[in-house]
Amino acid sequence: MTTSANGRRKPPTVHDVAREAGVSRGTVSRVLNGGHYVSPTARKSVEAAIKKTGYVVNRHARSLITGRSDSVAFLLTEPQEKFFEDPNFNVLLRGCTEHLAKHDIPLLLMLASNEDERRRLTRYITSGHVDGVLLVSSHSGDPVAAELLDAGIPLVACGKPLGLGTKVSYVAVDEREGAHEMVRHLVSTGRRRIGMITGPLDTPGGTERLAGYRDVLAEAGLPYDPALVAEGDYRRAGGEAAATRLLAQAPDMDAVFVASDLMAQGVVSTLQHAGRVIPDDIAVGGFDDSPAATAVSPSLTTMRQPFDRISAEMVRVLLAQIAGEDTAAVILPTELVVRDSA
Repeated sequence: MTTSANGRRKPPTVHDVAREAGVSRGTVSRVLNGGHYVSPTARKSVEAAIKKTGYVVNRHARSLITGRSDSVAFLLTEPQEKFFEDPNFNVLLRGCTEHLAKHDIPLLLMLASNEDERRRLTRYITSGHVDGVLLVSSHSGDPVAAELLDAGIPLVACGKPLGLGTKVSYVAVDEREGAHEMVRHLVSTGRRRIGMITGPLDTPGGTERLAGYRDVLAEAGLPYDPALVAEGDYRRAGGEAAATRLLAQAPDMDAVFVASDLMAQGVVSTLQHAGRVIPDDIAVGGFDDSPAATAVSPSLTTMRQPFDRISAEMVRVLLAQIAGEDTAAVILPTELVVRDSA
């Protein structure tokens, strides 16, 4: 640092970095803006000088030049309490934050639980305060994705958005194949009256996991019985309520596939209170392999979603889109994790 006339130490500038690295200011600027047309030797010299001087980019000044905010939004269109209850959102948020940090880009958490909040945040985003959006938990009919697309905002959804076709980039797991594997596992253990608690049927996970369940029933020669299916909401209380309905509708149920581990926690609790022994009387399979899967006894057999890979791919696809590339879709596999519940 240099010292000003009043004796205060001034923060290092691009001039200081250039002088320390023995290169021009222009070379330093090119390194700071992506490293295009800079030799590997010069880049290493500049990076070493930045570290030695403690130089920090003035984001406001850079945004005036580049027209970018150098920040990204993590937008969750769900009630705020759901963000704190569902461990999947926190895992995704942490992963996206870590992967963006490698590019020195901060992530802004935005929660929109009602129409007014969605309208306010959409206005904020389209005013240029962020360069792109990672959209989590999109529901069919939710106008946010369409409005951001119309405004030309780079956008990547977690899960395939319903009703938008190929217009939106997304990263998802193979929901249907994951359901196939879980239900086949339940069938392989001799279960024949297999129930299902779905996710919300206006979400891709809700519809695709139900479709996978029905596929395997047909494959195994088992009839589809609507009394064995109840819609849930990906919350523990929703799992409890859905399990209560299934027990009343199909008391001979000997297994249940639950579309999220958090709901499965509620299912296990309800079944145990009803006197059912898991897995002897009834097997329970979940989906996610979130922390909820091992926070219940017996521990859940579940389908593992690769959350770190999902986060990494969402960030990669969004940064590519911000740089001008076309939309893209990434489908990742799930993995069966067998534990004590099934």
